[in-house]
Amino acid sequence: MRAVVRDSYGTPDVLRIEDVPVPTVAPDAVLVRVRATSVNDYDWHLLTGQPFVNRMVAPFRPKHRILGCDVAGTVERVGSAVTGLRPGDNVYGDLSTAGLGAFAEFVSAPAASLTVKPGNLTFEQAAAVPQAGGLAAMALRGRRPVRRGDEILVNGGGGGVGTFAIQAAKALGASVTGVDAAHKLETMRTAGADRVVDYRLEDVMSGVRKYDVIIDIAAHHPISTYRRCLEPGGYAGLLGGSVPRVIFTMAAGPLSSLFLDRRVGTPLWRPNDPGDVAFLGSLLQSGEVSPAIDSIRPLEELPDAMRRFGAQQHTGKIVITI
Repeated sequence: MRAVVRDSYGTPDVLRIEDVPVPTVAPDAVLVRVRATSVNDYDWHLLTGQPFVNRMVAPFRPKHRILGCDVAGTVERVGSAVTGLRPGDNVYGDLSTAGLGAFAEFVSAPAASLTVKPGNLTFEQAAAVPQAGGLAAMALRGRRPVRRGDEILVNGGGGGVGTFAIQAAKALGASVTGVDAAHKLETMRTAGADRVVDYRLEDVMSGVRKYDVIIDIAAHHPISTYRRCLEPGGYAGLLGGSVPRVIFTMAAGPLSSLFLDRRVGTPLWRPNDPGDVAFLGSLLQSGEVSPAIDSIRPLEELPDAMRRFGAQQHTGKIVITI
């Protein structure tokens, strides 16, 4: 089968197309013919090996030759212990903790990492959902679930996670402010944001405006700044940022929340969480949420797609068809 492989950490220049064996199928796994996949932050960090925490398990040579977290495709073969899926099922899921491998024509994945694809989504649309949509669902359903009438701030609202968060928050009845670079403002408007802000022109973290929930995908503010912008009982969920800041927030956020009613935290990633998958799936099936797709490219153009992603030029998800 064809796959995009790499043998070292580095820029997208280390990626190349190669013929490799079709993976074997474990008893609890299924073989999926990949129809589409998409690019995520996790793919980028594993490609570059930066920050260094992404190469702690394999500091000199990557553990995974074939990257690719998101997968949408058709089940070709099932393992002997699999009961919930059968050949011919159209599925999608996040393989970030299941060996990756979606940048290829076939991938072997644990059945528990896959869900039957909503019938109203194309494979390209479904491939844009798993990781970005899952992160957004986790933030919206987390420590302080979003409720009707809430004021929500989505910082980094023009990317994959942000566009899902804006749409889902609107479906829940919230009023949403989206923040990103100027070239992503229209994408946030299309996603349904009530107010869009170019972060270069306005500091939404000044504290002038208060929010019930803040979802920050590119977190770089001190904990005190988030609290200043929260309503009493509010919560800021930080889904990104530097490793030191993430670690500090995980440690200091809950401790300081013991004394204040404005909480700040970093949710622990839970790929393919049944509750998140069901929540997002219902919104996708109803049409209240639809993946924002930057572009659709063939597998051969994955290096160029990764370059676009790394330069933060994309709006929504970059999808790769196989």
